[in-house]
Amino acid sequence: MFGKIRDSLRKTREALVERVSGIFSSSSEADDRTLESLEEALLAADVGVPTIQALLDHLPREARATGAGLSKALRERMMALWPPAPPAEGPPPRPWVHLLVGVNGTGKTTSIGKLAAQRTARGQKGLLAAGDTFRAAAVEQLQVWGERSGCEVIRQAAGADPAAVAFDAVQSAASRDLDFVLIDTAGRLQVKHNLMEELSKVHRVVSRALPGAPHQVTLVLDATTGQNGLSQARLFTEKVPLTDLILTKLDGTAKGGIALSVAAELHVPIRYVGVGEKVDDLVPFDPAEYVDGLLS
Repeated sequence: MFGKIRDSLRKTREALVERVSGIFSSSSEADDRTLESLEEALLAADVGVPTIQALLDHLPREARATGAGLSKALRERMMALWPPAPPAEGPPPRPWVHLLVGVNGTGKTTSIGKLAAQRTARGQKGLLAAGDTFRAAAVEQLQVWGERSGCEVIRQAAGADPAAVAFDAVQSAASRDLDFVLIDTAGRLQVKHNLMEELSKVHRVVSRALPGAPHQVTLVLDATTGQNGLSQARLFTEKVPLTDLILTKLDGTAKGGIALSVAAELHVPIRYVGVGEKVDDLVPFDPAEYVDGLLS
């Protein structure tokens, strides 16, 4: 598993290193023009402007003395951006209720399937809740993952109330003393007020089904959307209390710098990144490996 994050950043790293290799290899002191070039390189990797300012503003002169010194200082500032690591998943409370949210096309249902497969491989038993009742393909896709992972899928008729599906799944898991419930939700457009309010309803109903639930609320973001994904995240945080994020499709973009902006501007930890199609290609996020993958 080690090295997958670094490998997934190949496109971002190639685009970034092509621009900054001359900067970091220079033996001369970094001047304003050098820092401007570095800023342009980070922008090209889709690091947001506020994050770039946090990284580059007021660098001490000794850090700018050589390219190597600048590289070291940049690494240190990148590492300082990450919020504290989230607590380890499970074991208790049982069932561990995990709600996943996000817009269409981010890989949310696939991420649920991979999480379920990884949990069952560890000997846990759980349910999947097909809360995306408006898209038949989402239910069918979740059913396939349920069969692969040995998890029953709780579903209702097309167009049913997603909150009712989530409520039934949580109550069923609690009555059967299962380990986890993973709840899928519709890939709602963040600008659609009614759909976002419906997501808030799902959260409220789950908490009534089991006090303290949901124990984990994860926003799934598509890394290829870059700064648009950051805008999505801000709006979702207004509707549900996010505990962490999954960043998917990191291997398919040169905009991998978005993870830095997520850390710096949202202060929500990234728990997993998607680096491929296989079950074990949803890997725990490692900030040190990520930074190394960007810069070397």
